[in-house]
Amino acid sequence: MLRIYQHTSRRTARKAVVYATTKVACCNHSTLCAITSHARRGPPHEQRQQPRNGPHHEEFLLAGNPARGWQMPPPSRGYGMLVVRILRGALKLRYLVLGGAIGGGVSLSKKYEDWKDGLPDMKWLEDAMPQGERWNAFSRNIMEVGGLVKNAIDIDPKLKQLGEDKLSEWRSWFDNRLDDAIEAADYQGVQIVETKEDLKAKTTVAALGITTDESRKKYEKLQSQVETLQTEIMNVQIKYQKELEKMEKENRDLRQQFLILKTNKKTSAKKIKKSLIDMYSEVLDELSGYDTGYTMADHLPRVVVVGDQSSGKTSVLESIAKARIFPRGSGEMMTRAPVKVTLAEGPYHVAQFRDSDREYDLTKESDLADLRKEVEFRMRASVRGGKTVSNEVISMTVKGPGLQRMVLVDLPGIISTMTVDMASDTKDSIHQMTKHYMSNPNAIILCIQDGSVDAERSNVTDLVMQCDPLGRRTIFVLTKVDLAEELADPDRIRKILSGKLFPMKALGYYAVVTGRGRKDDSIDAIRQYEEDFFKNSKLFHRRGVIMPHQVTSRNLSLAVSDRFWKMVRETIEQQADAFKATRFNLETEWKNNFPRLRESGRDELFDKAKGEILDEVVTLSQISAKKWDDALNAKLWEKLSNYVFENIYLPAAQSDSFNTMVDIKLRQWAEQALPAKSVEAGWEALQLEFISLMERSKKSQDHDGIFDQLKGAVVDEAIRRHSWEDKAIDMLRVIQLNTLEDRFVHTKSEWDSAVKFLETSVNAKLVQTEETLAQMFGPGQMRRLTHWQYLTQDQQKRRYVKGELDKILKTDSKHLPTLSYDELTTVRKNLQRDNVDVDTDYIRQTWFPVYRKHFLQQALQRAKDCRKAYYLYTQQGAECEISCSDVVLFWRIQQVIKITGNALRQQVINREARRLDKEIKAVLDEFSDDEEKKAHLLTGKRVLLAEELIKVRMIQEKLEEFINSLNQEK
Repeated sequence: MLRIYQHTSRRTARKAVVYATTKVACCNHSTLCAITSHARRGPPHEQRQQPRNGPHHEEFLLAGNPARGWQMPPPSRGYGMLVVRILRGALKLRYLVLGGAIGGGVSLSKKYEDWKDGLPDMKWLEDAMPQGERWNAFSRNIMEVGGLVKNAIDIDPKLKQLGEDKLSEWRSWFDNRLDDAIEAADYQGVQIVETKEDLKAKTTVAALGITTDESRKKYEKLQSQVETLQTEIMNVQIKYQKELEKMEKENRDLRQQFLILKTNKKTSAKKIKKSLIDMYSEVLDELSGYDTGYTMADHLPRVVVVGDQSSGKTSVLESIAKARIFPRGSGEMMTRAPVKVTLAEGPYHVAQFRDSDREYDLTKESDLADLRKEVEFRMRASVRGGKTVSNEVISMTVKGPGLQRMVLVDLPGIISTMTVDMASDTKDSIHQMTKHYMSNPNAIILCIQDGSVDAERSNVTDLVMQCDPLGRRTIFVLTKVDLAEELADPDRIRKILSGKLFPMKALGYYAVVTGRGRKDDSIDAIRQYEEDFFKNSKLFHRRGVIMPHQVTSRNLSLAVSDRFWKMVRETIEQQADAFKATRFNLETEWKNNFPRLRESGRDELFDKAKGEILDEVVTLSQISAKKWDDALNAKLWEKLSNYVFENIYLPAAQSDSFNTMVDIKLRQWAEQALPAKSVEAGWEALQLEFISLMERSKKSQDHDGIFDQLKGAVVDEAIRRHSWEDKAIDMLRVIQLNTLEDRFVHTKSEWDSAVKFLETSVNAKLVQTEETLAQMFGPGQMRRLTHWQYLTQDQQKRRYVKGELDKILKTDSKHLPTLSYDELTTVRKNLQRDNVDVDTDYIRQTWFPVYRKHFLQQALQRAKDCRKAYYLYTQQGAECEISCSDVVLFWRIQQVIKITGNALRQQVINREARRLDKEIKAVLDEFSDDEEKKAHLLTGKRVLLAEELIKVRMIQEKLEEFINSLNQEK
């Protein structure tokens, strides 16, 4: 009883399993009935009742197990179960194909409903669209278009009815034959020694009672029906895609007509709300500048396109974007930096860079060429310092009808060998960059594999497997399948697309064709070639292993977009909470460190510093004329005094005709060096005044020291660039020549002023000379005693020489500036008597400062004598008993300085201050566009903390805005 119960339970369980497995199968009833007719040859219990001594008794003993005490049934029963198993494998293909057809149709209908629900809300057009009959006609046209598309994607009624009929027939037929099949399986035990192919042929023939030719015909008929069904499914899908594209084109035309009507009516329409994908892309752009290392909260989803070099990554991205937007190269690395492409739906097919206002019309070949050139230029500009690849992200947006909304990042291709023109770290840099983007736990990895090369040559699959070992966010794409069909083994390709060849796992496997190897092919031509290839390819139709939804770029883009938005919805709330917590922590830190200050970023601080600098430039025009004159005159004499003494005054004093020499020297000076020196003095005076204003502003209570470094850099750069007007030199030359022509002092006040100017200048020169002498001769006796200082050997020697030179000057107070040969010989011999051996050059070097001091002291004495000699000078002129030519010389120089200073002051107020203002504004504009410069000049904990807080606050607000819009779309 226990054995009977176990046997009955086993039969019941197996019946339930087989019935559940084949419940959804649909196949040709007549063919299956013919193949399985052996099951009707009698119940199993009749076979067990045959006598043990029959003709087949010995065969049963050999094949069975006598120890168990039971007999084996005839071979026909074992053959029956074997045939059932063979049929079960064949049935899988049938019900998978028909199930896929029915499911594919339902999926297409669902896709249409999802697409229809995803259309933008048109309620806001009620204020702008025409009313009355025109609006009713417009609505009817829209409804007709929708009806056409809906009818276009319905499942073929014949195909649907065929599936339902076959399912009903299979259920009734299976119930009648299930018991016989299970009985035959229970008694299977025949050992078969033949090969696999012989076993299949003999068993089929023995069970069916037909010839081998008939069996082959049945099999070929079944295979032909499978291929026909696959072709019908592919045609339905292509028909759906074409109708959908047709409706998209009509929708775009209707939008264009609406825009024209709105422009003609000049109505005020509401502002179009920013799309979800644009909002999401802006968040990613902000994050790229905030946290490039994924060390904080930047785990937002994006599609990362990775693959080996020249595997077709860029072509896949272009096929999804429906435009050839990237530069072409034959064998050369073209992708040198990450390119973030935001795909969005729009009425026009256009592209635009994030930091540019220009829109490229992707329907025009000229704009496409310009776009590719700009992409190539930006990539090469991002590579600096001898690098081959760069981490700088190039962001662009592509909008167009029918584009799936998503964000993709195209990365440089993985390389295994470096060429001589690459940087030494290129290979490692690409690996690090690729792992950096794939390490984002929410990044969707679009793994591109070249189907035309050996799978063993793939480098990217190992990287993908390291970052996503379970394949939960990886989508595998096999490119260049048209070439693979000619070169590769079909079974190998099937293994790749079924995930059985590579050790990596993936969410889905897709096959695409991205072109025929022609650079000039348009996207429409490539997509048409792709559809034709998959429609006629024997690789995907012969055995029906690959499902229709696994092929074409359009199916790939739909799958990637669905996965992208699913991951966005799953992770966006968590990321928003993370940034909210970060913002709270930063705000608390700011309040603790800077409680009385408002957080200001670098841009705001730069604008404030810019205003302060320009205000100080305006202050230049408020400086009084007297202050300008004093500053200019002081700077002029500082620049000219050395020339006056060394090249005019001292040489003229040595000549017999002082006045004549002075006239010659002054005229040469005015014609050559004086105008340029005057302009140089004026420019330095302007700099000093401006810097003085900047320094005084630091002492005010409102001064903010954070701007000091920036202000100094701006002023230095502006001063370096600024130059005085060229025509100012010619104008000054004329003025100065005319001034120097006047040789007569007109008033007593001018005379007194000239005497004072002479005394001041000579005293200043005398102080410099005494400092030079102090260095040559060392400190005096008193200083040596009080400060414990000693004379060097050279200083002692110089003192001996000075003593001999003082004797010469005491003997001849009006001695010439040079020593004669006899005087040099006498001095040298006198020193030799004192055991001091010096040469003539050493004596001359000592003579020059000694004589200059003697000359300046005499000049001071003449100035004192001429102080009250003005009236004597006016009466006797050049024949005056007291020689006052020194005073007249310095009066002429003083007049030149006054006239020049006045001219320079007018130029500063009227021209140069405004020109300096322009230079400073130009420098400020350049600095405002240079983020590195601003980061270098505006730094410190206050700036860094404020920058981070502002950035986090902006990202968190954008995330909340995006989440609200996302919830409304749901």
